[in-house]
Amino acid sequence: MGIITTKDGTEIFYKDWGPKDAQPIVFHHGWPLSADDWDSQMMYFLLKGYRVIAHDRRGHGRSTQTDTGNEMDTYAADVAALTDHLDLKGAVHIGHSTGGGEVARYVARAKPGRVAKAVLIGAVPPIMLKTAAYPGGLPIEVFDGFRAALLANRAQFFLDVPTGPFFGFNRPGAKVDQGVIWNWWRQGMAGGTKAHYDCIKAFSETDFTEDLKAITVPTLVMHGEDDQIVPIAASALLSVKLLKHGTLKTYPGLPHGMCTTHADVVNPDLLAFIKG
Repeated sequence: MGIITTKDGTEIFYKDWGPKDAQPIVFHHGWPLSADDWDSQMMYFLLKGYRVIAHDRRGHGRSTQTDTGNEMDTYAADVAALTDHLDLKGAVHIGHSTGGGEVARYVARAKPGRVAKAVLIGAVPPIMLKTAAYPGGLPIEVFDGFRAALLANRAQFFLDVPTGPFFGFNRPGAKVDQGVIWNWWRQGMAGGTKAHYDCIKAFSETDFTEDLKAITVPTLVMHGEDDQIVPIAASALLSVKLLKHGTLKTYPGLPHGMCTTHADVVNPDLLAFIKG
């Protein structure tokens, strides 16, 4: 583990495991979580001989609970600062949900040689919000509801989300994993309310269309077909069309949190893409 301090004084916590001369894989977590959400993937790829890195986004986890800079340009700048600090070359950047938006913005602007490939999993691009350009998006009232629930009782909200739609535990016959629910809650409650509140706007209203068009590296778009958080029709199915070298892989019946519930399915597919 380590900490870097950005230009505005924010401390970004990160994990950096494995041989420093191995190919780096950088993981970008979703809202409102932390680097810990990638434990299954970090250990899988570490044991395959890769260098694995994951950071807590500003305002999340063990990073500074910032009241400013909680938007995509700054998130991407923080990633650039981390990759510069570690001098990563030929890295694979993997982002889930909000982290997928962070990957899109960072990779589109990354210095030459820093990035080899990218992966967007259950990711928010091109934009979650319903707009004239993207009429299939979700209405602003959905995100206003998130904000209201966060302000009313963040602790309860952070139980309701993983207990229900995030992992698909609200589906008939679903096998509910209480440990997974509490681990989600633990990660969420470690972050700052102000940063989490701001991030709702960042993940829902940021338009990544131009970022996706600017990405030149091979990019894998993975999405659960039963994703109740980021509906596939308004995200993955559109994003892959904007990418120069995009590949789409969808998973029937799998939820938004499939990296946790179905790591045994997701991890080998990630490995095949990285090695391919």
